[in-house]
Amino acid sequence: MNKPQNFRRVEKLMGNRFELCIVHENESMAMQLLDDAVVEIQRLEALLSTFKDESQVNQINRQAGIKPVNVDPEVFELIARSKRISQLTDGAFDLSYGSIDKSLWNFDTTMTSLPSEEVAKQSVHLINFNNIELNETERSVFLKKEGMRIGFGGIGKGYGADKAKQLLIKKGVKSGFINASGDLTAWGKQLDGKNWSIGLSDPDRPDDYLAHLNISDAAIATSGTYEKFAMIDGKIYSHTIDPKTGFPTSGIKSVSILTTNAELADAMATPVMVMGVKNGLELINQMNLMECIIIDDFNTIHTSDGLK
Repeated sequence: MNKPQNFRRVEKLMGNRFELCIVHENESMAMQLLDDAVVEIQRLEALLSTFKDESQVNQINRQAGIKPVNVDPEVFELIARSKRISQLTDGAFDLSYGSIDKSLWNFDTTMTSLPSEEVAKQSVHLINFNNIELNETERSVFLKKEGMRIGFGGIGKGYGADKAKQLLIKKGVKSGFINASGDLTAWGKQLDGKNWSIGLSDPDRPDDYLAHLNISDAAIATSGTYEKFAMIDGKIYSHTIDPKTGFPTSGIKSVSILTTNAELADAMATPVMVMGVKNGLELINQMNLMECIIIDDFNTIHTSDGLK
């Protein structure tokens, strides 16, 4: 019998770099399994991507203010779970952020000033998760206001990683990890019998690590200003917009959420950035099986109670 070894695949999926790694004894079988996982993520991308004309999310967006759209059960359920996270975070996470005017927030070197409060507020007037109407009997989704748009940018990568992991486990893969550009889910053990070791990036030097966490059968997602930001008058503004004010968040450089699955970790990282250190930690400390690490603008590290 062959000795188990790591087999890896790196692909661009859902517009992001996905790294898939599984522990297996047979190379050709491992490659087929990695192919299957990639196909599964591509299937989800076809359903959820706003960049694919015929995706179900674009069908919903095209009918905003006009009529409900029938969707697949998993799309309906993902939207329902997203709405629950919106309620939990008081709208700091909101699928309907898709309507925000991209020309207002381009977050590149050409951005030298913030828009006025009035303009910022106007840019988010269509963001309201309460206007996403779900009909369970019809399994339909209706955006009540014309011009509204939903997007899965804040939850889709994590969902994709979870679904690929579920498929691999179902096919008998006992150990591996999937890293969707910082949204990582791991299960089983490494070749040496230890848990998987996950590096926590330094927001000022993303190629360096501040710490390592050893995890198994868990997920971690990190959201940070270092991914995309604007520097205005010496202050860093994150590409994360507060749905209530229309302004970028400030005060936090990165948030890492550690929990049971990548979808939830992915979805909770952004709202903690929006809520700020104090409110963000208060929320996480009330959650079961969830911890977080926050690095603020002064490089102070804050952790939830369970990590202290």
